[in-house]
Amino acid sequence: MDQPTTCSHISAIIQVTIGDEYVCDECIKNGGTWVHLRTCQTCGITLCCDASPYKHMTKHYHRSQHPVIASAEPGERWLWCYPDEVFTEY
Repeated sequence: MDQPTTCSHISAIIQVTIGDEYVCDECIKNGGTWVHLRTCQTCGITLCCDASPYKHMTKHYHRSQHPVIASAEPGERWLWCYPDEVFTEY
């Protein structure tokens, strides 16, 4: 069965938010480093991806249950929904 290209969480997003600064807010606090950045579409925080040592965005999802993130990488235009495991480009 093909995976859906969207879900109710992603469909609810009217405008994609990307952080103003290209930093992981949590890595900055603890002196960590990141590989790629993601922006939470619920609260707007930008944190590091799962390829980064601390996986701050996934930890944020588990604490907050904010469902959708966007890539904050220049040139990337995609969203990921944690609960539905749906990826879509925009």
